[in-house]
Amino acid sequence: MRNLFRTPLFLLYLAPAIAPAQSPITNEIRVDRYQAAVMRDGVKLYADVYRPAAPGKYPVIVVRTPYGTQRDGMHQNLTKLAQRGYVALMQDTRGRYESEGKWEPFRDEARDGHDTIEWAATQPWSNGKVAMQGGSYLGHVQWAAASQAPPHLVAIFPAVASTNIYANWISHGGAFRLSFNYGWGVVRMPNRIMLPQYWHTANFTPEELKYEQILYHLPLKDGDLRSANYGVQHYRDWLQHQSYDEYWKSISDEERFSKMTVPAQTSGGWFDIFVAGTINGYTGMRAKGGSEKARKESRMIVGPWGHGPSRKFGDIDFGEDAMVDMFERELRWHDHYLKGVDNGIDREPPVRIFYMGANKWRDEQDWPIPGTQFTPFYFASKGNANSLRGDGTLGRNKPSGAASDRYVYDPRLPVPTLGGNNCCGTPTIAGPKDQRPVEERADVLVYTSEILTQPLAIAGPVKAKLFASTDGRDTDWMVKLVDVYPDGRAINIAEGMLRARFRRGLDKMELLEAGRAYEFEVDMIGTANVFLPGHRIRVDVTSSNFPQFDRNPNTGEDQGASDKVRTATQTIFHTNGQESHILLPVVSMPR
Repeated sequence: MRNLFRTPLFLLYLAPAIAPAQSPITNEIRVDRYQAAVMRDGVKLYADVYRPAAPGKYPVIVVRTPYGTQRDGMHQNLTKLAQRGYVALMQDTRGRYESEGKWEPFRDEARDGHDTIEWAATQPWSNGKVAMQGGSYLGHVQWAAASQAPPHLVAIFPAVASTNIYANWISHGGAFRLSFNYGWGVVRMPNRIMLPQYWHTANFTPEELKYEQILYHLPLKDGDLRSANYGVQHYRDWLQHQSYDEYWKSISDEERFSKMTVPAQTSGGWFDIFVAGTINGYTGMRAKGGSEKARKESRMIVGPWGHGPSRKFGDIDFGEDAMVDMFERELRWHDHYLKGVDNGIDREPPVRIFYMGANKWRDEQDWPIPGTQFTPFYFASKGNANSLRGDGTLGRNKPSGAASDRYVYDPRLPVPTLGGNNCCGTPTIAGPKDQRPVEERADVLVYTSEILTQPLAIAGPVKAKLFASTDGRDTDWMVKLVDVYPDGRAINIAEGMLRARFRRGLDKMELLEAGRAYEFEVDMIGTANVFLPGHRIRVDVTSSNFPQFDRNPNTGEDQGASDKVRTATQTIFHTNGQESHILLPVVSMPR
């Protein structure tokens, strides 16, 4: 195809600048455009190569993207890397922009990543050492490539990235991430180039084409016709493969940690849509990495962010310390693994996390943190925990004689998304948000602790254990952990969703028997927060979070197939061996 930047090379002359001693700047670099790497099946993928102008062989950093090598914001970091003695290679992935082949998200990244790394290692400007970096999809491609153990790969730096496309991208707890999947998969990424997403939210958009209308469409399986006016095959495949079957396992990085032999530095945010991938990438490599070096030297950083570092997110300003210059971290990482600089990064504590509430960073020796006390906090009420005005309580003692709670979930009137783990131009606002508007609803159960007199620090995995029943064959359980401030603000800090048919595992679908009580474990991923004196701990339980997740129609039909919905009467039990609770990872106070 025609390339708008076919000039084979040009030079950039840059003013001298001050850099860390371990990363001296080369003032002159060159950029080689439209460099073809031939994959094993003959398909050519094209890259721009930023490199020092001086002759020589240099370590290589590979960035692979479906968003175009000309995307705004990428050139600065690539230039800075080349200034500091690296070759920075940015490549369009298969079927995107100038690269040949068919675009099919996720399916070819392992093989193409391997082949690109090995191609880069043999180029005349390469010394044979290759690392990778990038975030989101640019992080996923690193995990995929590392799973093929390319001989010349020495380290990866995946940020805000999924490690299991089914479990921590397309779905969570088996529930379909509707707003993100539709916005990313149908609106922006259906073909070769990225399309603008603002069309579906702008004031000039016809009412029938706005997100708030399109995402209500049933059945989901042909919802792409409302926007693209044709069937988007990968989106339809995602809906058809509703469980963690071989379609998903074949591209799951979490199935292949044992084949990854290089250290991985993961980074992400507590409110990022892919925070489970950030955590699972670290824990997976530490436990199952394919070499002692990979197991020992993999690292993790998690801040109070969404899909990238920030100081203020949602309704909360986390303070100036919340911001981290990830480029400086990347430089230290690459200097050590690509240049052999003994800067101590391999000897630092492996985990660095930000404690919200206290607004402090702390280094930890592992995740979960050694010595964590996983402590149950039990739900109780007099039978009316519905809404903020109800009588739901939360405490460390098992309730005795507490009544059950009931609510009606109507998919036609779902609980709206308000903050949480979302990202990337979807029609919902992500992050920590005051939950009181949704806690006013009768279909939200609200369980609140007494006012704390001492600070309580938690950091680690969070899970909710629900003993519950429904009058249908399937339904959803949505649980939020909330920090209630003295002024009444109710700020979400963790959340989880479970589609009831997946209660025995994401690869084991089994519909319910109406009216029967079951035990459900809702994975709320993890967080780090200090509940301060004067605050209260709260848990919200409901059955929808729309449009972040699709609405369960309560019919038991296959995902995306139903064009009808039914109401469901939900019961949450509290006593007689069915004590519903949340399990909090209590740790020592950060200093």
